[in-house]
Amino acid sequence: MTSGTTDNRIRLGYQIPNFTYPDPLHGVRGPDSDIFPSVLAQARDAQDSGFDTVFVMDHFFQLPGIGAFDEPMLEAYTALGALATGTSSIKLSTLVSGNTYRNPALLAKAVTTLDAVSGGRAVLGIGAGWFEREHDAMGYEFGTFTDRFAKLSEALTIIEPMLRGGRPEVDGEYYSSHGAFASPLVRTDLPIMLGGAGEKKTFALAARYADHINMNCSPDEIPRKLDALAARCEEAGRDRSTLETSLLGFVMMDEDGDVARAMVGEYLRKLGTDPATLDDETFARATARMFVGTPDDVAEQIQTRVLDRGLDGIVFNMVANGHVPGMVRLAGETLAPLFR
Repeated sequence: MTSGTTDNRIRLGYQIPNFTYPDPLHGVRGPDSDIFPSVLAQARDAQDSGFDTVFVMDHFFQLPGIGAFDEPMLEAYTALGALATGTSSIKLSTLVSGNTYRNPALLAKAVTTLDAVSGGRAVLGIGAGWFEREHDAMGYEFGTFTDRFAKLSEALTIIEPMLRGGRPEVDGEYYSSHGAFASPLVRTDLPIMLGGAGEKKTFALAARYADHINMNCSPDEIPRKLDALAARCEEAGRDRSTLETSLLGFVMMDEDGDVARAMVGEYLRKLGTDPATLDDETFARATARMFVGTPDDVAEQIQTRVLDRGLDGIVFNMVANGHVPGMVRLAGETLAPLFR
């Protein structure tokens, strides 16, 4: 059972991780009622300019690497359902769903419902979960790193069969399922994307269950990561070429390259780091996943630092100016030709 019309590949993805948008007239945070219209405008611009997928984060509070804990954060699947009705062709996903936040059968129902609402455009992004302060605030058990990966592994034994039309029977250490199923189910090839860069546990789960792995690592690490991924695929008896890959990055882009480069300093200062105090090595680490400059600069960096090193695609956010009308469209029109 499949729609047969959706291209499941993820080559150029746009992530929306930030919902604190300044009022254009006053330069301060605008009203909460303006948040979703801006999110929808970004998604539509991404769709119309060559991106293939739009992502939102699956968090309940803002992350320390992006802003203050009490900044606005939309609940992921409610937002994606709304985006599904406001777009027509772009794929929709979390980057990524924290497994610890939902019962796995419920998550399978949520993503298959999103697939039905969107006409077969959902992607299940999933990871083990990592933000301890968020778990504490919401009342979710955090546990150890080992616990969270064991839960993710067990959850996938329920989620993957449900996405494929099965009715899993599982009595696990953490979860159980007795004939749970997903209906409606508009297709049985809804893609699973794992997020992370762990060369043993994350890559092993990706080799067993995923269609795509999105890595949050420095571009310099890509060759080693791909070697590790190939090893995990070989251990699982899987052809590595059937598992797609991408990098999660940050784009600081402006027609004026100096303006784009100034965004880097503003962003670091917002997070409490003065770039003027950093030595070259520390600054390079802090900006390793950033692609900065004019549109042509950014295109050249993504080509040489990501694609030429062997990854299939890139997913990035524009935390500094993605909300500014026209910026997402500029990025898409500049970068989409890299993937044609």
